[in-house]
Amino acid sequence: MAISQEFLAPSLSTKGVDDVVILGGGLAGLFCALKLAPRPVTVISNAPIGEGAASAWAQGGIAAAVSEHDSVDKHKADTIAVGGGLCQEKIVAMMTAEAPERIRDLLSYGVPFDRDLEGRLQLSREAAHSENRIVRVRGDMAGRAIMDALVAAVRQTPSIRVIEGYLGESLLTEGRYVTGVLARKRGGLERLAFAAHAVVIASGGIGHLYAVTTNPGEANGHGLGMAARAGAVLADAEFVQFHPTALDVGKDPAPLATEALRGEGSTLVNAAGERFMEAVHPLKELAPRDIVARAIFRERAAGRGAFLDCRQAIGAAFPDRFPTVHAACRAAGIDPVTQPIPVTPAEHYHMGGILTDANGRTSLDGLWACGEVASTGAHGANRLASNSLLEAVVFAARIAEDIQGLMPTPRTAYWNALDDEASLPSQRNTEERDAIDVLRRTMSELVGVERDADGLALALARICAAEARCQRSSIRNMMTAGKIIAAAALKRTESRGAHFRSDFPREDPAQAVRSFTTLPEVEAIARKAADSVGSEARA
Repeated sequence: MAISQEFLAPSLSTKGVDDVVILGGGLAGLFCALKLAPRPVTVISNAPIGEGAASAWAQGGIAAAVSEHDSVDKHKADTIAVGGGLCQEKIVAMMTAEAPERIRDLLSYGVPFDRDLEGRLQLSREAAHSENRIVRVRGDMAGRAIMDALVAAVRQTPSIRVIEGYLGESLLTEGRYVTGVLARKRGGLERLAFAAHAVVIASGGIGHLYAVTTNPGEANGHGLGMAARAGAVLADAEFVQFHPTALDVGKDPAPLATEALRGEGSTLVNAAGERFMEAVHPLKELAPRDIVARAIFRERAAGRGAFLDCRQAIGAAFPDRFPTVHAACRAAGIDPVTQPIPVTPAEHYHMGGILTDANGRTSLDGLWACGEVASTGAHGANRLASNSLLEAVVFAARIAEDIQGLMPTPRTAYWNALDDEASLPSQRNTEERDAIDVLRRTMSELVGVERDADGLALALARICAAEARCQRSSIRNMMTAGKIIAAAALKRTESRGAHFRSDFPREDPAQAVRSFTTLPEVEAIARKAADSVGSEARA
């Protein structure tokens, strides 16, 4: 995974080559770009920066040991305890130790974190944290406030060029080197090649591969698929976290009822008003997310329904303390002050992704990754609440420092103007739309909260059949990402963290190791699965 000082492909002309190209306009991508300033950086985003980023939808906040009662060691221990035995201890130690400094960075960029009357950061607690350490904004608006502040900072930084409305399709490579990104104008056929000395993938997660998700449509696995097709090593792809309490109101994406509601004392009940978490786990509603998600899944499967009851714990204060959730409830005709909120598990976060080291380097020279698309080993088999935004900024900063150390002194930023010709109309055909629908239904039904071998084999067969109808690279990236997750889930014949196999419901000590794979292995597993499933079952 090492990259030498002479890491550019020698035959590649550097004329017109960017210093750094970052694919993704969410928290990880923008934070990395700001940390690289004044080095010239191009940020490519398929939506206006800050919009379509899952970071902006984060309601809880950022976990950091910044209070006098807390410590980095406690934060590290809580993270490892939730990780199902797969957290990389040194990575967790590094991430939690750097958390306070990253909070200070965000404050310097203007993020208005909540403070008490004495000016200290106001902290809340979420599931499986032993201390109050969630730094937040107006209860449930941290993600939006952080992104607004970073977008403003990026817009004011002359060394950062932002290219919006372009979707990454593939990585440009020369031998073992990644030399740039090929991107397509969203909604059209125009393609541009962005050659670069260094490429950072910060394209987000895989939520929109699922029919029920809390993530925006831009979180569709493109970055994972691109890296896999370029030959990158992937890690822990089977570990998909399902948020227990998405609003069950028929919206796509599903609005999120933040975990902070349960942290404030709200309870989970079924249609009869009975609390069901008391019989499931000693921490009840504040048990790890995978346990709460499975409990809700089973209550719903048994026909008893699942509801988040905030009437007593929050009551009339709901509109002021949790305005985002309150607005989503009222839009669906629910008054959370007086009514329980119907909830369902929804795909929320991917612990797996492109394998990286402590500096965000991938197995491909010239390629780094950070944010949800990366698998750093910090989360293990199950992410501790509010560690996702923390991981994004910690590794974005480390990538920036790594790149600065590898490249010469920054030059003055200058770019040729992009052609602004009208794009040809979108050529996505009806078959591709149908294929995406098949993919999303298949992932939710067969690669969801509970899985088994037959269902995973059927999922791979269906995805392969759907992929055969796709032409665009961007759609094939989605299919590739779905196959990676399903194949990894089929390989791991145990239950651990967020990965639950009903045919292997217990942990296997022999499998208490991270999983690694590449696209050729995934394709081999998928072909074998497709061959084992009859054509009628695939339909």
